[in-house]
Amino acid sequence: MKKTLTSQKVSSETINALPGQPLATSVETASGLLELFTDGIKDMYWAENHLVKSLPKMVSAADSSKLESALSDHLKLTKDHADRLEKVFELLNIKKQAKKCDSMEGLVMSGEHIIENTIAGTKGRDTGLIMSALKVENFEITSYKGLIQLAAMLERPDIAELLKKNLADEMEADQMLTAMSQKNAA
Repeated sequence: MKKTLTSQKVSSETINALPGQPLATSVETASGLLELFTDGIKDMYWAENHLVKSLPKMVSAADSSKLESALSDHLKLTKDHADRLEKVFELLNIKKQAKKCDSMEGLVMSGEHIIENTIAGTKGRDTGLIMSALKVENFEITSYKGLIQLAAMLERPDIAELLKKNLADEMEADQMLTAMSQKNAA
């Protein structure tokens, strides 16, 4: 009888990841999950550090003092996110290493296009900056949710807790930016 993965944890049982696929041992599965997880951490480490370099451009391009303040505050949080990811590398006992995140690079480029193609000091530019920031937040939220899921599957609640802090910050930023966009549209 085939066994299936019924919980979020990788157990010592043999599992069948996909119907019709050959059985894989939990060691093989855990190894693949760990590789996927570390790759995702490296990706997000690059993404957060790229944002640290890119957010100041958005801050200086914002017209609204509230938007400027929100982006400045988020820059500080983004530095904290990168620091937490460094702790994840330590907990995994692996060298901290960034892996270029093409998705984040594209999202940042989109924000730069907003700055280049809108008139400074206008509601249009601020609205574009908010939309761009929301795209980034949604990417980060999705990424952290996935990484938290993988940390749980790898039975690493210590790491999941660090990632949950980053996720909470991103979700809060998303809510704040959404509220700003709604006020800006009114």
